[in-house]
Amino acid sequence: MDQDYERRLLRQINIQNENTMPCVAEMRRTLTPSNSPMSSPSKHGDRFIPSRAGANWSINFHRINENEKSPSQNRKAKDATSDNGKDGLAYSALLKNELLGAGIEKVQDPQTEDRRLQPSTPEKKSLFTYSLSTKRSSPDDGNEVSPYSLSPVSNKSQKLLRSPRKPTRKISKIPFKVLDAPELQDDFYLNLVDWSSLNVLSVGLGTCVYLWSACTSQVTRLCDLSVEGDSVTSVGWSERGTLVAVGTHKGFVQIWDAAAGKKLSMLEGHTARVGALAWNADQLSSGSRDRMILQRDIRTPPLQSERRLQGHRQEVCGLKWSTDHQLLASGGNDNKVQCSVLLTRGSASLHPHQDLSHPPPSFKLQCGAFNSSPQSSLSLSNKIKRQI
Repeated sequence: MDQDYERRLLRQINIQNENTMPCVAEMRRTLTPSNSPMSSPSKHGDRFIPSRAGANWSINFHRINENEKSPSQNRKAKDATSDNGKDGLAYSALLKNELLGAGIEKVQDPQTEDRRLQPSTPEKKSLFTYSLSTKRSSPDDGNEVSPYSLSPVSNKSQKLLRSPRKPTRKISKIPFKVLDAPELQDDFYLNLVDWSSLNVLSVGLGTCVYLWSACTSQVTRLCDLSVEGDSVTSVGWSERGTLVAVGTHKGFVQIWDAAAGKKLSMLEGHTARVGALAWNADQLSSGSRDRMILQRDIRTPPLQSERRLQGHRQEVCGLKWSTDHQLLASGGNDNKVQCSVLLTRGSASLHPHQDLSHPPPSFKLQCGAFNSSPQSSLSLSNKIKRQI
């Protein structure tokens, strides 16, 4: 090739390269983000290669099977409810915070709090991470010990040690008080025991009603129906704890003043024994074997305030008013539970609002029931002292 021609060709190529280089540099500047002091480049791993920066493998391998508990671990969780077990849980959590940086602030009860706080589907914790967390950690939030702190443990461990501890409830198997009940009737449908809001227990024994004060342990006889040839089939305290309603075998309901020991009134209307009583302020509901439920206001004459509910086909076994005093639940021997709505004073009857027809046979509405023992004695439990 001619040397002159070769020089001209190289000169032309150099001129073209000089003209195109500013455009390429400008394109590179527009496509490549500039490193400003306000933004930092994010560090990401590949789609299949996790990021190892900032990963604490000792914690990751320890936590990977926390949600999968074996039967032996479940048995250990049951044993952890004792005082020694709770101390062991707190010590284990403290070691995890200091050695593994777990960041535990509260020791949870393995039987109750774990089931309440954890979701229904356990969250699977990933062992690998593919991006770094952008959250900035501070000495107050992390497990690092502040240089100005006087405590040798981290802030998380300090919160763990200061967290309140739930006391263990201890219930004794031995009753602290046993009352003799020689004439307590062995009948499933009778409600012969009731507590008052003033901590007084009323018990129907044969033809008499006795009152036992839990404060003074004094026993008094309220009434005796042997003169009338009748027997007690149910007792019920008013909400204020001053009046006692006594249901009888002949179908009467007597209202007694507990403090004065005086009978205030006798309500009629039932043709069979009254086995269930329920108070709603100054209104009294009674259920009988005649399948009727009567609701009466003790402040007015009986005939003017009487309302009837006839929804059961057999004996009414239990009555209970709702907490808002608007619904009356009744259970009967016909295997039904009915909910009735409280109507206005001028209404002459109650109407069932809902009918549940699938309880077990011989259903009795139990609302804080008090069961007697076959030995004709009553066992009391002290809730304050956590004893039976």
